[in-house]
Amino acid sequence: MAKLGDYEGPILEIDRLSISFFTRLREIPAVMDFSVSVAPGEAVGLVGESGCGKSTVALGVMRDLGVNGRIVGGSVKFKGRDMAEMSDAELRDVRGNEIAMIYQEPMASLNPAMRIGKQLMEVPMIHEGISEKAAYQRALEVVTDVKLPDPERILKSFPHQLSGGQQQRIVIAMALMSKPSLLILDEPTTALDVTVEAAVVDLVKDLGKKYGTSMLFISHNLGLVLETCDRICVMYSGEAVERGDIQTVFNNMQHPYTQALFRSIPLPGANKNERPLIAIPGNFPLPHERPNGCNFGPRCDYFEAGRCDSENILMRDVSGDASHETRCLRYDEIDWTALPDVGTQTTKTEPGRVVLKMDKLKKYYEVAANALFGGGETRVVKANETLSFEARESETLAIVGESGCGKSTFAKVLMGLETATDGQILLDGKNIEDIPIEKRSTQTIADIQMVFQNPFDTLNPSMTVGRQIIRALEIFGHGTNDGERREEMLRLLDLVKLPRAFATRMPRQLSGGQKQRVGIARAFAGGARIVVADEPVSALDVSVQAAVTDLLMEIQREQKTTLLFISHDLSIVRYLSDRVMVMYLGHVVELGTTEEVFSPPYHPYTEALLSAVPIADTKIIKQHIVLEGDVPSAMNPPPGCPFQTRCRWKSQVPGNLCEKEVPPIRDLGGHQIKCHLSDEKFAEMEPVIKTAAE
Repeated sequence: MAKLGDYEGPILEIDRLSISFFTRLREIPAVMDFSVSVAPGEAVGLVGESGCGKSTVALGVMRDLGVNGRIVGGSVKFKGRDMAEMSDAELRDVRGNEIAMIYQEPMASLNPAMRIGKQLMEVPMIHEGISEKAAYQRALEVVTDVKLPDPERILKSFPHQLSGGQQQRIVIAMALMSKPSLLILDEPTTALDVTVEAAVVDLVKDLGKKYGTSMLFISHNLGLVLETCDRICVMYSGEAVERGDIQTVFNNMQHPYTQALFRSIPLPGANKNERPLIAIPGNFPLPHERPNGCNFGPRCDYFEAGRCDSENILMRDVSGDASHETRCLRYDEIDWTALPDVGTQTTKTEPGRVVLKMDKLKKYYEVAANALFGGGETRVVKANETLSFEARESETLAIVGESGCGKSTFAKVLMGLETATDGQILLDGKNIEDIPIEKRSTQTIADIQMVFQNPFDTLNPSMTVGRQIIRALEIFGHGTNDGERREEMLRLLDLVKLPRAFATRMPRQLSGGQKQRVGIARAFAGGARIVVADEPVSALDVSVQAAVTDLLMEIQREQKTTLLFISHDLSIVRYLSDRVMVMYLGHVVELGTTEEVFSPPYHPYTEALLSAVPIADTKIIKQHIVLEGDVPSAMNPPPGCPFQTRCRWKSQVPGNLCEKEVPPIRDLGGHQIKCHLSDEKFAEMEPVIKTAAE
């Protein structure tokens, strides 16, 4: 099928699409009555929680629903042609040639045993029948377009020799090899660092303009959609609930679910004490247990019995504006400008005494230069370099930085999974840096606990929820018999706001947010005094994130816990932390209160991190700072300042000092910055994030 020329109508037109999956027991409707269109050169964002049907829509467009999936209603037209009427050969020609898809996990799209160049060249050679030489030239062109360094070397590399951000750029290059008319991006930046995400988003926008490609951008990140898309479609439980252009929907939302999504994300101004987030009550309905009438009804603040649950609700124009639609019966009766009832306000907890102190902690690893076969010279990986900080009772200290900065290594040393190379860790004044976990006292293990990033991997799939918590209580020596431990287990379920009936459930019967609550209950089974939370909400939906975050804050206030919150999401860090520690390549480059770290002067790396955060607020204006290059290897760090290879301020420091000497720690009245910049240059720094009124 030859590519159509300058097609006038919508590139993609999905009209009242319904998709079901068929099991032995029942038909499960995954998508119902879904419509959206994408015009030439336009980017449309598709947002909603996990399980709402976003990816199913994309797979329906690609006709890749597997053996159980089936389109049971509606149509998908590509450039005016109904895809259901295309032959298998025509569909094969359209997929990859005219429509390309970029998935969430780059390695799922790359062959680990094939060089990058060959994988890229395959696309036009198969779809367009061009010569190997022409395909190589095109591969070189798109790898240059996606801003990868030394394109010829990249083409000779295998996927494992590239970083995550580079792999995702290759997947984007592969999608662009045939210059498709439509690009479907399914959460393309979820697995990437926030700085890499910013660069990839910039790249996608630039390439969209250069190639004139239309885009369907699937994401749960509203800030990202604001930065990349022209229009937005909000999905809930298999249905579109609101559609319109970005500015209209963000500033004049007309569906309670859209409003609830915005209230559960930490926008500037939200504060864990005065303006806490408002989590969406209840749970997402299973496809075969949807309520009558409005799917969002059971969780909606504006639900009216006998009306919202009595009929099938269709999309309707908002006040006669055909470009803005909502699936809400009451949209014109609701005061959308009314401020929400603020969640439970709390007084700020004053931090108590110092519980944990790190003093010039170093963690080095020795690895063989030839790691595959061993032998030969050894090289040193400097994972943590002179880490110093204190953490107090009832305090939340956030630790931020990109992958490879040493956050998780320091957590392993603190937990006793690794021992320190040098320096001290003092818990209540006692040294624990060289005591591995198997030699630590039960009390020390109970005192320092961890909540992990992925709740799916931390629970035993063959053990009930109650048994897993009781097992932790046994290890920590709580209670003298099973009855006492069972009572404490039920109290812990109450603490994390899970029904006591969950004690008999298996992990597979729980949602992601519920599993994370079980992980938190287990961490507090021994009365933990220090909890290391390693990206505890990044695997969860935004509405669940709000509930889990506030739960951690509530437990912290009750139990006076010290929370070390490891994250790369600076929005959530700003919302819940008292102090922030910024790490780069094993060094602490900035340390101060949240107010200090989020206001100038900044360390140049903090400045770039703040610029990279997507914020779902049309009134916010950000400085545009995109970091070039990747984080250097800890095996071969640059001389001088660890950040100097990517720093935009380096030329402001005379005498190449940044390349010669590691900067000293500058104390600006308790706010510490590790940088060579002069006081005058610090005074010149502008705020990265400000509102349009400022």
